[in-house]
Amino acid sequence: MLTNATKIAIRATLYLAMFSNETKKLGVKHIAETLEIPRPFLAKLLQKLNKSDIVSSTKGPHGGFYLNEINTKKRVWDIIVCIDNPDRFSQCFLGLAECSDENPCPVHFTVAPFKKKILNDFKGKTIAQFANEIKNSDKIIISLKDLFLD
Repeated sequence: MLTNATKIAIRATLYLAMFSNETKKLGVKHIAETLEIPRPFLAKLLQKLNKSDIVSSTKGPHGGFYLNEINTKKRVWDIIVCIDNPDRFSQCFLGLAECSDENPCPVHFTVAPFKKKILNDFKGKTIAQFANEIKNSDKIIISLKDLFLD
């Protein structure tokens, strides 16, 4: 349902929501190493998110990327729209050209409620809400490195 670029953009944005602010900015190198993402690819995604006001950035020796209060009020859906084609959520799970309630694929009625729930969360929850859920759970990981922090 989501491209790799969108998944990476969501992970990077949530990471920024948890570990940055207007006084603590993070460089692309740090984020890329922590999340194990190729740096040039991440840089392009963050620039695109910055142009859409989903993340903020400052240039210079103490610069980097961060999320301010306005950024954290954006939705994960905004990230998806910025990076990818949001129509992916209406596409058939099995990739069939024709799939709907009237003309369902073999798994349509199994997958449809999950797609609806995901879509509602992505459109309804703010980045701050997702970040708080991650912070308040010891089971959610954003990077493979999180597994080795203990």
